[in-house]
Amino acid sequence: MLAVCALLLSAKVLAWEGQVSVTTPNTQMLLHAWEGGDLRVAYYGTKGATLEELRNAGDELNASALPVFGTVDMVQLPALQVQHADGDLNLELRVKNYELRKDGNAALHVFTMEDRLQPVTVKVYYKAYSRVDILETWTEITNNEKKPILLKRYDSGHLVLRQGDVWLTHMHGDWAAEAEPVMEPVTAGLKTIRNTDGARNSHLDAPEVMLSLDGKPQEQTGRTIGAALCWSGNYELRVNTVMRREHHLYAGIDPQSSEYVLDPKQTFQTPHLALAFSTEGMGGVSRTFHRWARTEGMLHRGMKVGDMLLNSWEGLYFDIDEGRMKAMMDDIAKFGGELFVMDDGWFGDKYPRNNDTSSLGDWVVDKRKLPNGLKALTDAARERGIKFGIWIEPEAVNTRSELFERHPEWALQTKGRELRLGRGGTQLVLDMTNPKVQDFVFNLVDTLLTNYPDIAYIKWDANASIQNYGSLYLPKDRQNNLYVDYHLGLLNVLQRIRQKYPDVVIQDCASGGGRANYGLLPYFDEFWTSDNTDALQRVYIQWGTSLFFPANAMACHINHCPYWNTGGRVIPVKFRCDVAMSGRLGIELQPKDMTDEERQQCTRCFQDYKQLRPIVQTGDLYRLVSPYDRKGVASLMYVDEGRTQGTLFVYKIDNYYNQPLPRIRLAGLDPDATYTLTEKNVRVGQQPCSLSGKRFTGRFLMEVGIEVPLREEYASRVFELK
Repeated sequence: MLAVCALLLSAKVLAWEGQVSVTTPNTQMLLHAWEGGDLRVAYYGTKGATLEELRNAGDELNASALPVFGTVDMVQLPALQVQHADGDLNLELRVKNYELRKDGNAALHVFTMEDRLQPVTVKVYYKAYSRVDILETWTEITNNEKKPILLKRYDSGHLVLRQGDVWLTHMHGDWAAEAEPVMEPVTAGLKTIRNTDGARNSHLDAPEVMLSLDGKPQEQTGRTIGAALCWSGNYELRVNTVMRREHHLYAGIDPQSSEYVLDPKQTFQTPHLALAFSTEGMGGVSRTFHRWARTEGMLHRGMKVGDMLLNSWEGLYFDIDEGRMKAMMDDIAKFGGELFVMDDGWFGDKYPRNNDTSSLGDWVVDKRKLPNGLKALTDAARERGIKFGIWIEPEAVNTRSELFERHPEWALQTKGRELRLGRGGTQLVLDMTNPKVQDFVFNLVDTLLTNYPDIAYIKWDANASIQNYGSLYLPKDRQNNLYVDYHLGLLNVLQRIRQKYPDVVIQDCASGGGRANYGLLPYFDEFWTSDNTDALQRVYIQWGTSLFFPANAMACHINHCPYWNTGGRVIPVKFRCDVAMSGRLGIELQPKDMTDEERQQCTRCFQDYKQLRPIVQTGDLYRLVSPYDRKGVASLMYVDEGRTQGTLFVYKIDNYYNQPLPRIRLAGLDPDATYTLTEKNVRVGQQPCSLSGKRFTGRFLMEVGIEVPLREEYASRVFELK
């Protein structure tokens, strides 16, 4: 990001000794070079390896830490390419110095390199955390030339692995079907994963991958590397396998239409690339990322748990009025919930927001729907002992809006070209590169929270991709900066909001999970996992999402049935409750339409979830039986840090006569401790199952396992372990 780096404490410039070990509690990366030579990466894995041992074992140690275009071995793909002011396309980077700094709970290793011929400086950073096994790496490129230079490729990081039986796991999906894990062996040649939506980057593919080094990915065993690009815009991840027995992983901003113009004396900082190594398989990588998110500020909520809420969207859509809002508040309060969120449809004066064709940008209360304004609703929530939240879509505008009539130039567009319109046939994306637009978006939030300080929650939506590539604000020779500067502008707004309003809960929504990434999560408390709330499909979506993101970041809501998004599928309310309980629990329906059984079950669910919530939302996740393994069930559990308590979820996802179901073997427990199982959210009208109240050693639960009664279609069980 274009920014002046914050001063870090205890900076120490060291005499260059040729090698550096970058270490976390259990892992290390070995880097080596000679002063005036290229920086190279030799090893990434468990702690304890030395360069001498690696050499003795036959490692060639010849991979550049940051391969550059023009002067390095071109068998490797470049991670960095610059066009200098005189047209020169080469870089020839040499290490100038090395610094070790303290940065909070991390050690920051900084390698400064300079081009041998041109006045361009590149700093390569490695940030090693002291409490969690995460390394972050990124670069800073400074233009000391007299004229602008062009960044043609500017990856955040590069990692080299020995060739072998390596498998790649990445997430592929679509709107309402996000985050399906795709597992495939890494074969010779180039594998590219990228996203070019412009505004959202995790609907089709996600900027996170895992590399399993010991064959087909396993949950609990095997050396595994996780990589997450902390960026909200277009990206490109590449895995290149060459004949020299090497796999090369590259991650960075997608260079298509993003060759960035860097002015003299300017510094460009690439997004951070977060890396984790574990010998405990995919599950070990997941738990590492979850701890990092919660404890090191990658998730704004940190270790806090989220409120149980009712959102009005799937219950009412745009059909909002004051009476319906207060009635829904009554319902969520009776369930034992803590927050009511009024979704889309509350705003617009000249153009009332009755559907998705108008009003975005006109953030004034529609007095025809809410004659007493927002204060009447925030007062009503307070009277009922709950909090109040509201929906906005700050980065978008409709052509049928007062804002567009006043400022058509604020929408992304190219002068003279016909506008391509999005949702509702009228939606456009605002130009976040423009400081006036940034001020407008900040002032929207600032005005809401200043005028209505009781607003405790904001649902921040983004329902449009960048279809009109062009900015009327950026100069004609800076149009290539658009994709990047859009997100830098967005980050600037979010930083301003969080500086003034650190305690307001903000949900990151983008037509569902379109912005589930670590580029934005430090400014948000959670994300909307998917617009598809069908409980069966959510088992799969939440499973894939959990590979990198913790439970307290995942909003999981109980939906209405029959459900339109999956062809009218009807799923029992207990199954719907149990699936939603495995993340941040909420409701997304009209309570007035619920049966008595559904109301009773949801009330019981909310009561039990309050007891389970701390472990579910902040505990260590163990995925036990994958729904993708087609064994008829899916199962996962959470365990607290002391391994004294846990919560187990088991879902029956197929139903056949005489169906053999696997015994559920637990994980993460103390083998020498004794645990009591208590069934929670018992189905209304039934007694707890035969396992409830029974005692088992942790060793038995993990090595032998339990037969969970799952007889009916869509049967499910939730157990508390103590």
